[in-house]
Parts: sequence; structure tokens; C-alpha cells
Amino acid sequence: MPPLELPPTTPQDASESDRLAEVHPIDRSNPHPADSYQLLVVGAGPAGLAAAEVAATAGARVALVERHLLGGTCLNTGCLPSKTLIRTSRLYADMRDARRYGAHPPGDLQVDFAAAMARVRRIRGHLGGEDSVRRLSAMGIDVFFGRARFSGADTLTVNDTTLRFGKAIIATGARPHVPAIPGLREAGCLTSANIFNLTELPRRLLVIGGGPLGCELAQAFCRLGARTTIVQDLPLFLPREERDAAQILSDAFARDGIEVRLNTHVVAVRVEHGEKLVDLVSADYHSTVAVDTILTGVGRLANVEGLTLEAAGVDYATGSGIRVDEYLCTSNPRIYAAGDVCVEYRYTDVAVASARIAVQNALFRGRQRLADRVIPWCTYTDPEIAHVGLYVREANQQGIPIKTFTVPMHEVDRAVTDSEDAGFVKIHVREGTDRILGATIVARHAGDMINEITLALMAGIGLRKLAQVIHAYPTQAEAIRQAAHAYHRTRLTPRLRARLHRGLDD
Repeated sequence: MPPLELPPTTPQDASESDRLAEVHPIDRSNPHPADSYQLLVVGAGPAGLAAAEVAATAGARVALVERHLLGGTCLNTGCLPSKTLIRTSRLYADMRDARRYGAHPPGDLQVDFAAAMARVRRIRGHLGGEDSVRRLSAMGIDVFFGRARFSGADTLTVNDTTLRFGKAIIATGARPHVPAIPGLREAGCLTSANIFNLTELPRRLLVIGGGPLGCELAQAFCRLGARTTIVQDLPLFLPREERDAAQILSDAFARDGIEVRLNTHVVAVRVEHGEKLVDLVSADYHSTVAVDTILTGVGRLANVEGLTLEAAGVDYATGSGIRVDEYLCTSNPRIYAAGDVCVEYRYTDVAVASARIAVQNALFRGRQRLADRVIPWCTYTDPEIAHVGLYVREANQQGIPIKTFTVPMHEVDRAVTDSEDAGFVKIHVREGTDRILGATIVARHAGDMINEITLALMAGIGLRKLAQVIHAYPTQAEAIRQAAHAYHRTRLTPRLRARLHRGLDD
């Protein structure tokens, strides 16, 4: 297949030079290997770094192998650069909407896209120091750069060097999936892996896919001035989330000027007169849109190619990744896996948690399970959509009786004073109890707010106890306390109310 279109290489300014010097110094030679390593980690993204650091801190002799850049997707092409750009785009949106805050919009508001991307590079370069070869080496970790392939059940070859290990953890992550649409590769498209190399704002951007990545970047680029269209082949975007949550985001997209085409398939892409033409089909309706740039955001594929996992006796499936048991052990008892290469939920926090579990189980005969952890997630649009635990539909499918307490953000004082009152806090409990089963939060700071519910779920704290927590006032997290008090009011049965009235009469 023809290679994907790559935008111009990211400018080699001081920020980029600093980052590359930390995460893959070009003048560095690999260390002389030890006779054997207690733990060998393949892949230096969030999962691999966490595994290596936990093991080294415990005193193990550790080797860490990376073929490209330390920090993996999160630092270089994922969470951190995207959230940096999202913050800049939110600032421009607030300036345009200044009257909502009792201020005057700037008279001549012009987006400096080059400056926004320079900020991405500057922050990425600064954070690269946390994942540096220098810091890892100081911890006693032997860092190897090169292509890794297993050559036996307990050996791995990096370039021409063979490393022996007692236990190993595969943490090679995942990469963006590019759909097999006729003409897409020939016309050229971007993914999250290379969109942050852009130095000029696309005038017209088409985003294929209405999942978290597609929604986040579509809104960010729209707010930075790109005419943006999302094409989603399902009836709604963010299909995992509750419908009222997605509807609030849909309304926000409409205000931003994003065109959303649901139940629509991209069937072909072609280039005519230097313009990319995208053919769409919705039911029996055919249409064509002209764009300058196409971004695909339709999922990720596990990185298993080239590892010769067969030589190590490790079972895997192309696309979905390495098969592990509930303790993250592969079909080779010496080898475990962690992060996006093997887990369903492909989030940085899950990758780190799985890595810590894998180290405990591999080196210390632990029996920890990722399934025992409570996993929250958040889509960082504006407003954000965060969730933890069960959805109502999942509870219904499992036959669990459920009751929901909902507090609209327009009833929360701080949300009103901030003019950020779109959204809600929705907490689900088992009917007849205060046991929290799940929660969805739609708010500008939902990602921060969901952590309180996650802690409550993990610690077995019910709504009755949560109602007793004094929350700082005024904060948007007051919505959680209000939901807890809504549960508390349901405990006042007619009999209790009658007793209360008799007490007051006395």
C-alpha cells in the first residue's frame, strides 16, 4: 500500500531538540547487556515505563527496550499534545464568547495556529524530561533502542544484541487504525500519530469517526478556525456514552459550527484539481464534500508485528493484541503483557495500572487482577463527558434493579457563576440501597469530578456516607453532594416523616 501522507516534519526548534535529546538521543550507544535481567520490558510508553520503574525501585535488574521514542503515544502523539491544543482552542472559544462573561470580545481576534503548535512542542519538550534516558539510567535501568524480536522463550534480540531474562513484560502499545476506504491512502490522511506535526491550520477538515479522539480533535480544530465535519457511520457519536450525555455534546458542536453527519459512510476518496473529494452515503443519499485534510479516528490496533511472538510461545491475534489471562500472564509463563497491546480499555491510567499489576504478578508471585480495579474514563471535549462503573443499560442487561439520582449543572451555584451550566451529574445506585454502581458526569471539569465517584466505588463508600462529606463551596463538585443528598431524602419514608412531625409537636 502507498504510505500515508505525512505533513512536514515538526520544526526542529529548541523545544523539539530538547525532547528528542531526552527520549531518544541520537548520539547514544546501547549499554553492554547484563548476563540476564530479572525483568525485561518491551516498549517504553506509559505501561512500559511504569513497569520498569516499579521493578527497578524494588531492586530488580531491569532492561527497557524501545524502538522509537520513550514516552510512547501519551507523551509524543496522544494525551499530552492533544490536551495542550485543546486548552488553546478553549481559550479562543471563550474569547469569542466573552459577552457571556460580561466582557467584550477582542475586536480583531485572529488565531495564531503556529503559536499554538509551538506551545504544544514547548510543553511536550518540557514533559519529555520525565521520561528521559538520563532519569531511567539513574534508576539503574538499562535502556536499549532498536527493533526487538523474541528469539526464544527467555531471550530477546535488539538489533544484533541478545538479552536474556527471567521474566518479561510486553508493553508495545497500539497505533491508529486507518480504514480500508478506496482512495484514502492515495489521497493522503492524517492520524493522531502525525497530526501534531502540522504547522498550518487546515482550512477544511473532515474527521472520520465519532469516538473520543475524533470528537476531541474535531472540536479543537473547529475552534482554531478550521471548517470541520465529522462523519460517523452510527446513529450517534460516542456510542458507548449515555444518550443524553452525547446529546449535550451534540448541542455544543452545533454552537461551535461543527457539521455532524450521522449514519453516514465514507465510501471513496479521490483527488481532483488538487482538491480532496470525499464520497459519502447515508441511507440512499449520496453526496460529496471537498476538504483539504482528512483525519481518521476509528480505533487503534495493537502493536504485535515484528516481535516474532511465535518464537516465545506467546499467543496473539492481529489487531486485538496479545492474549492474557486475568493476571496478565501470556501463554508463556515467563512473559506478561500490559497496556494497550492486551487490555480492552486503552487509556493511559489503565496502562499504568496494568503495568503495576503485571510487575507484582511476574516478580512477586502476586495474584492481582485488573478486573478488580475501578476504571474511569473521560472524553475531553467541552463539556467533558466522564464515566465510571455501570451504565443503566448494563445494569438492566444483568438484571440489577437500579435507581438514578441526577443533578443538572444549572442547579449548581458555581457552574452558574462560571457560566458553565451545561451538563449534569448522574449517579446510579442499586435499588433499595446506597451502593454506587456507576456515574456519568457531563461538565466542563467532569474529568476531575469523576475521581470522587471512582474513589467511592473503589472504597465501597455509599451515597449515605458521601452525603456527609463537606465539599468546599462554591465548587462544581457540589453537584456530587447534591446527588448524595437527593438519595438521603428518599430515606425519609412517610413513617419517618410522621415520627419527625410527632417529635416536633412535642
